[in-house]
Amino acid sequence: MTTIPSPTPPDPSRFLPHEALAAQLLPHAVMSDDGSHDLAHIQRVFRNAMRIAEQEGGDRRILAAAVLLHDCVAVEKSSPLRAQASRLAAEKASAILTDLGWARPETDAVAHAITAHSFSAAIAPETLEAKILQDADRLDAIGMIGAARCFYTAGRMGSALYDPADPLAEHRPLDDRNYAIDHFAAKLFTLSGNFQTRTGGLLASERHDRLTAVLAQFIDEI
Repeated sequence: MTTIPSPTPPDPSRFLPHEALAAQLLPHAVMSDDGSHDLAHIQRVFRNAMRIAEQEGGDRRILAAAVLLHDCVAVEKSSPLRAQASRLAAEKASAILTDLGWARPETDAVAHAITAHSFSAAIAPETLEAKILQDADRLDAIGMIGAARCFYTAGRMGSALYDPADPLAEHRPLDDRNYAIDHFAAKLFTLSGNFQTRTGGLLASERHDRLTAVLAQFIDEI
């Protein structure tokens, strides 16, 4: 029987220069066993966000808190509550930060960024920090990491890799609930053209090309 290794304890030093904030918030950050929304995902989104903020600006403390808590409520992709996940996470984040003594304008700013980051929520980001978080999170949905997360999630949902009769859905509707690679056309390929910041858009273009190459190689092999 395969034994799944225990996750490495969160390391606040991976969130420099916000390691003190990370030490406070990491215990609340991940509430799921979903490997596509785990601590590693938060670390990648943090790096993406800080990279974008270097060029675009914004309040780094607000942004760091939003990144750390953006997935603090776990809702499975197949759940009917999926579209509410970011709102639920924002409410929980507001309560956590209020308990830590954050002022209302700051908690509201973090909550808005968290609420607006989700593709499923379809809420437009109104602040720079919200735009950066949305871009940083969506960067993790495309490229090689995006492809890996797509197949991982399909496995959790019990989906097949592809429809052997029509892999590219040329003669049927897309069905990414049952076929993993349908998710490329249904969602992943639509993301790169909708980034909020110039820096995020440039990074997205590179990752979109990688994602396109993954699918092309996949189709070639089957």
